[in-house]
Amino acid sequence: MDLRGQKLSRRQLTELIPRHTADSEAAHAAARDLVDEVATNGLDAILEHTQRFDQVSGHSVAVPSAHFQEALDGLNPDVRTALEASIARVREASAAQIPAGANTSFGVGATVTQRWLAVERVGLYVPGGKAVYPSSVVMNVVPAQVAGVKSIALMSPPQKDHGGRVHPTVLAAAALLGVTEVYAIGGASAIGAMAWGVPEIDLDPVNVITGPGNRYVAAAKRYVRSRVGIDSEAGPTEILIIADDTADARWVAADLISQAEHDELASSLLVSTSAPLVDEVSRELVAQTALTPHRERVEIALRGPQSALVIVDDLDTAVAFSNLYAPEHLEVQTSDNAALLPNLVNAGAIFVGSHSPVSLGDYSAGSNHVLPTGGHAAFSSGLGAYTFLRAQQVIEYSPEGLATVRDGLEALAQSEDLPAHGRAVAIRFDEL
Repeated sequence: MDLRGQKLSRRQLTELIPRHTADSEAAHAAARDLVDEVATNGLDAILEHTQRFDQVSGHSVAVPSAHFQEALDGLNPDVRTALEASIARVREASAAQIPAGANTSFGVGATVTQRWLAVERVGLYVPGGKAVYPSSVVMNVVPAQVAGVKSIALMSPPQKDHGGRVHPTVLAAAALLGVTEVYAIGGASAIGAMAWGVPEIDLDPVNVITGPGNRYVAAAKRYVRSRVGIDSEAGPTEILIIADDTADARWVAADLISQAEHDELASSLLVSTSAPLVDEVSRELVAQTALTPHRERVEIALRGPQSALVIVDDLDTAVAFSNLYAPEHLEVQTSDNAALLPNLVNAGAIFVGSHSPVSLGDYSAGSNHVLPTGGHAAFSSGLGAYTFLRAQQVIEYSPEGLATVRDGLEALAQSEDLPAHGRAVAIRFDEL
């Protein structure tokens, strides 16, 4: 897309932003049906869905305790070391997200205390279709534990190649974190199971559901959000890179490919002020894609309507484009990243500088990789300890404190034609 020389309004620029054309309404309808079937028929629906979508039957839906230790015993030592390092970093970064309580005094005997409470029970989804995501176990579980959640249920699809078990690396990651309630359920069915519960396997409903997934998982989360809380709609992945002529075309191409290998619906965008860089990146995409193991998936994602190489006149336009797109992952590779950062307000996570690729955030940065997609970064946050917290105000007034606001309160109650509100205060002073 060559946008040079065009004076585009906000509306015009928004209309040009590429998005995948997959039928979201069809995905929502399909997810709704699957969730409703689980809500109505429980385990029978889950087993039918599992056979239909995962080609698995006769498996243990509730993961037996013995499977955890077997998975941990078979875990590659290097992978275990990497997971433990990631756990430590995510735990430290998540701890910094806990808001401090506050006590506000309005004089003698009049206080409002702000406190933060963890929800009681959460359901965490770890995808397992085209790839294996032990890192998503870390990203979901650690913030919940840091927030103080006492009851955690984890869902991940059963794997045909592993006899219907949850992938052993996912189970091993759960074991490292002390999570013992895991279910081999995938997709929209898992979201329905967590929202409504499944009595036949002693699965109780949860208060909050988090985790990434495909468009059906995202649609299912949208559908159940009137019943439970969710983090955000973390669907097919997105990367947008803002780069100028100082960027390395090889590195930019590698970063675009890294996200395209997730899914055919993945979105990879470059927005640049340099036409020569765009040309070079285009050549690098062809060369590097030919060498990547998942090249068919990558090619489909890069050629899809959701991906683009965009040339703009200046970095101000690049920033405006990015803010309207509101990407899940935003990389900034320019000669003056610091100057752009204050104006980049809509993004799930921002990766600043040529040595901060999105892959770093996926695994080892200490940040969380469960992030809003589909433009939701304009109003939603990525997953964090705060996702599992509720703000609660505690009000405590003495007779003296209540007396200071009595007249005003009664006047407001009368103005709203709610005299019983005022009487509830006045009655406390009758005997006085």
